[in-house]
Amino acid sequence: MREDPQTSGLVEVLKKLLKARGATYRDLARALELSEPSVKRLFSERTFTLQRLEQVCAFLEVDFFEVAKLARGATAGSDQMTIAQETALAADPKLLGMFYLCYNDWQLADMLEGYHLTRPEALKLLLKLDKVGLIELQPGDAVRLKVPKTVRLRHDGPIRKAHGKSVVTSFILADFVEAGGLFRFEFRELSRASFELLQRRLNRVAAEFNELAELDSYLPSDQRTTIGMALGIRPWTMSWVTGLKSRKEKPAPA
Repeated sequence: MREDPQTSGLVEVLKKLLKARGATYRDLARALELSEPSVKRLFSERTFTLQRLEQVCAFLEVDFFEVAKLARGATAGSDQMTIAQETALAADPKLLGMFYLCYNDWQLADMLEGYHLTRPEALKLLLKLDKVGLIELQPGDAVRLKVPKTVRLRHDGPIRKAHGKSVVTSFILADFVEAGGLFRFEFRELSRASFELLQRRLNRVAAEFNELAELDSYLPSDQRTTIGMALGIRPWTMSWVTGLKSRKEKPAPA
């Protein structure tokens, strides 16, 4: 597990949660079936494995995603970028790509190794992101994200307007089987209650997706792969398939 400011913040949050619950290192050691010195060493040297982090969170009865949000200060942040920030990203695909890497916890060395970027090119983009307030470029060229991991694009914002349709179209038209993925498309008649139940379940799947991404963000970048997941459910008229016209359909506007 790589050492960085995010890891340090995570450990500090775990310490505070232990104290808040009135638990000691001895209590945690007993739960993890470790010696007390071993637990103290985990915290002092920050040598947690992902499995250990999950075990500590289970002991504290707290969700890892919530711990990570606290470590990043996400509870105090907005869940949307400003219009100016989205506009800057929408206007420059390379800048948008660089922000995506920062959002996924890539550091400069990872970027230079993984992409055809020179150091001056990468720093120029990072400085632009710093200028618009999306990241902080720290001494030693360390990157700290300044927006919470809960940030979401505006539905009618500049990024969706500029790239939304092309991205979704490209994603849907790709060969899912060849990429080792999964694609399911189902349509049946449902009651309103069943429709709303499925919406809630899809929201939970999306939350789990982000929780797993947050957990995996502490792995080196070469152990992670960009995964796309599209979730959508809505009333859908299939008259274009059957050639039939439903009496329930509203006439198209003139």
